Amino acid sequence: MSTTDTGRTTDGTGATVDGTGETTDGTGQATEPAAAPKRHVGVSADGELGEAGSQLSTAPVDTAMPGSFGGARAPGAKGWIAWTGREVVGWARWFWRQLTSMRVALILLFLLSLGAIPGSLIPQSGTDAQKVADFKDAHSLLGPVYDKLGLFHVYSSVWFSAIYILLFVSLIGCIVPRTWQFVGQLRGRPPGAPKRLTRLPAYATWRTDAEPEQVRAAALKVLKQRRFRAHVAGDAVAAEKGYLRETGNLLFHIALIVMLVAFAWGQLFKSEGNKLIVEGGGFSNTLSQYDDFKSGNLFSNDDLTPFSFHLKKFTATYERTGPNKGTPRTFQADLTYSVGAYGKAKKTTVKVNEPLKIGDSKVYLVSHGYAPVVTVRDGKGNVVFHEAVPMLPLDANVTSQGAIKVMDGYKNGQGRSEQLGFSAFFVPTFAGAGKGTMFSQFPALDFPVLALSGFHGSLGVNSGIPQNVYQLDTSNMKQFKDSKGDILKKRLLPGETMKLPNGAGSITFEKDIKEWAGFQVTQQPGSDWALAGAFTAIFGLAGSLFIQRRRVWVRATTGADGVTVVEMAGLGRSESAKLPEELGDLAALVHEQAPTKSDEDEAETEAADAAAAVDATDEDEPHPDAEPPVPAEGAEK
Repeated sequence: MSTTDTGRTTDGTGATVDGTGETTDGTGQATEPAAAPKRHVGVSADGELGEAGSQLSTAPVDTAMPGSFGGARAPGAKGWIAWTGREVVGWARWFWRQLTSMRVALILLFLLSLGAIPGSLIPQSGTDAQKVADFKDAHSLLGPVYDKLGLFHVYSSVWFSAIYILLFVSLIGCIVPRTWQFVGQLRGRPPGAPKRLTRLPAYATWRTDAEPEQVRAAALKVLKQRRFRAHVAGDAVAAEKGYLRETGNLLFHIALIVMLVAFAWGQLFKSEGNKLIVEGGGFSNTLSQYDDFKSGNLFSNDDLTPFSFHLKKFTATYERTGPNKGTPRTFQADLTYSVGAYGKAKKTTVKVNEPLKIGDSKVYLVSHGYAPVVTVRDGKGNVVFHEAVPMLPLDANVTSQGAIKVMDGYKNGQGRSEQLGFSAFFVPTFAGAGKGTMFSQFPALDFPVLALSGFHGSLGVNSGIPQNVYQLDTSNMKQFKDSKGDILKKRLLPGETMKLPNGAGSITFEKDIKEWAGFQVTQQPGSDWALAGAFTAIFGLAGSLFIQRRRVWVRATTGADGVTVVEMAGLGRSESAKLPEELGDLAALVHEQAPTKSDEDEAETEAADAAAAVDATDEDEPHPDAEPPVPAEGAEK
């Protein structure tokens, strides 16, 4: 058996070409149109491979560069109209081909990634409108420019949507024709062998005593065992393998479309809201219950999943010793929830990264803090305020601050109705008097202290202007002062009380200190589809890059000397060193069924042929001792 010859399938620039003479890239889409048809090295320009070298990919053939699509213009108005119509159709076809080419798709994908950069670096109005307002106040020059360019709402801007839609159309225009073409290839049979198998990149040949039919039957069996699609075509067996390459290529593009659709669907119908709940409190999934809420452009209140839940207890534990002292070990919220208006109550525990899933909604545990319980009494001892007041953490040790607002029911020592406000500072673990500033030393409730300073007057809540519940507006208030004229402030331990001057009442820091948990309720349709599309795109891309589509032909014919000549050749979608190796393995398997004619048989055949030739020569030449023939009577001399 002879050795396997190898060759390259490239043009002069090193670009891989397929049997159609078209330059293609690694994903199978057409790139720039070539100036002249390209062919395999060693294949004549008249296309000796024919159908055997074609349709190894589903890459579309580029149209010519735009020129005069209308051709010669006939005289008159009808000629001008016909010429204009041909020009419009020609240009439209050319633009469509460019839009569905790999080059333009990559450019659009790059622009989409580039456009997402300002959406990550610049505050977005849909995410945090307050940061956008602060940015505009701080940048008087850039603010209006960014606003006109739509950089404060990148993902809903006109230019980003245009890139998104063009990329979507490009992928659709690429996939649909290629899918139908690939289906046609799957339904068809591998093409017959070309006339000259020696012109193919991988080639092997030997001579055997087996009959041609036996060789073709053995080759057909071997190729089918190796999962080739094979059939007998004339005097050769034609086989093809590697359809998963084009399948992976198409899956990759389809997965991109699925991801784009899922992303658009999620952006249009998404919702996201936050709610702070103190232990013992509850929440119902209605718009008025949220502390803050944002949603997509097509989202409506009817899309909210009907459910409610009640926070029974929040548990947090921390590392007590070692270099990781203070690091959270456990954050969990014990909930009782129900679905619908009359749903049965169920118990569950929500942890970090372990949300509660109800329909299309997910309830995440995102934050926590402390809510000291305070009681405010007026000068007559009547309780006018008794609530757990949430405090916002400032550091990892849960040093917190907040505001206590008494808006109704309070009267001062003179009997006039007023509003009270207390600026509060809370630490769960105080270092002790004279041992540093008012900052917590540990996040657990080891030594809780509440620092207060009071104000009286108008909180401004009746003006109709929204206020931050964790801050005081003291523009219309006066601060309490003690008998010495100093500002009234005091650090309270649990159970202690601070009395207000002039019979204004008192405020007590109760021993019952509750914890609060911050929940984020999200509704993100299409996220599962986006995840599935991402995984499919990865597997499809891997298949299109690492699987080679190739064809193999096995020809068995009877030579002039009556001995069967076996030829095997292979042609790949792109240049690969594995094709000659695979052809060598296949040739070895076929050779076992049709071994090479031995040297002894060759020698005997050659000797027999030589003897036959001598005998034939002896019969033709006269013997030296023989008498010359007598010419026939009347014959010319």
